[in-house]
Amino acid sequence: MALHTRLKPGKEQEYERVHATIPVALDEALREAGVRSWRIWRSGRDLFHLVEVDDYPAMRAALRDHPANIPWQARMAELLEVEDDYSGDDHGLGRVWHLP
Repeated sequence: MALHTRLKPGKEQEYERVHATIPVALDEALREAGVRSWRIWRSGRDLFHLVEVDDYPAMRAALRDHPANIPWQARMAELLEVEDDYSGDDHGLGRVWHLP
């Protein structure tokens, strides 16, 4: 699953500092929800995520009200232009092309 998010102006370094250490409980919650890997790249304020998970909608459902995810999402809301409140039907980025 490929995702795109965007930082608020001036939040680039803070975002990287916050992600330097992910809370253990959040790491466990992500893995329990089926996440095998989550990588993030930054270009300016744009963030590109690659999430390896078999069932992305099920992962989001599992994390929506998880006690480890709620404070993390509140912290991310301070840094991101658009808060992820888990209310939408997120399908990620549509693939345009790949090299087979």
